Amino acid sequence: MRVGLFVTCLVDTMRPEIGFSALKLIEEAGYEVDVPPAQTCCGQPAYNSGERPLARDLAEKTLREFEQYDYVVIPSGSCGGMIRAHYGDLFRDDPELMARYGKLRERVYELTDFLVNVAKVTLPEGEFRGPVTYHDSCSGLRELGVKAQPRALLAQRGVAVQEMKDCEHCCGFGGTFAVKYGAISTAIVDEKCMNVQASGAGAVVLGDLGCMLNIEGRLRRTGDASTRVLHIAQVLAGDV
Repeated sequence: MRVGLFVTCLVDTMRPEIGFSALKLIEEAGYEVDVPPAQTCCGQPAYNSGERPLARDLAEKTLREFEQYDYVVIPSGSCGGMIRAHYGDLFRDDPELMARYGKLRERVYELTDFLVNVAKVTLPEGEFRGPVTYHDSCSGLRELGVKAQPRALLAQRGVAVQEMKDCEHCCGFGGTFAVKYGAISTAIVDEKCMNVQASGAGAVVLGDLGCMLNIEGRLRRTGDASTRVLHIAQVLAGDV
């Protein structure tokens, strides 16, 4: 079975090590993994900003590059949500594209969802010790139903999760939202950071790099240099 790994533009440009951790996990689950070299953005920033022609071009490009694979796996609920929940809106006036997309859509998975529900992995206990707290990203939770999957995988690795207050609340990033509404975004992430710190865990783990950068950046700017902010792929792969 061949998996196309959609790395995401944020991972590619900011934290490529997350992509390597995701690749390692999928390969260790027994799958052949390709990383299409011409892949770029899923189109979400353009779509959320009302730039439908650009979003449509990027969606069609993504479809072209990934429709050959048995599965498409993405270490991001945000990009996964864009592809699974919103490409249909962009392709709705083109029956041929809709037909092709319909064949691909059900093969698109967020990383932890793929590992639990498709690969059905059993991970060995690892060396990382918690406790950690977990932040549920908006798109992964609400558009893809990613909630229990990362926690189940962390349990397999022997990582204790100490739930924070309002773990399902937004971190304030929201892509272009954080740029357009900076003051509101800052108030939201401040509350998230307080909940992370109040959990008593030494690290917050999550599945979206956008949330990760937002939370980590705010923690550091407000003087917290000790709380670790980790992507779930890194923890599961034993790369932290």
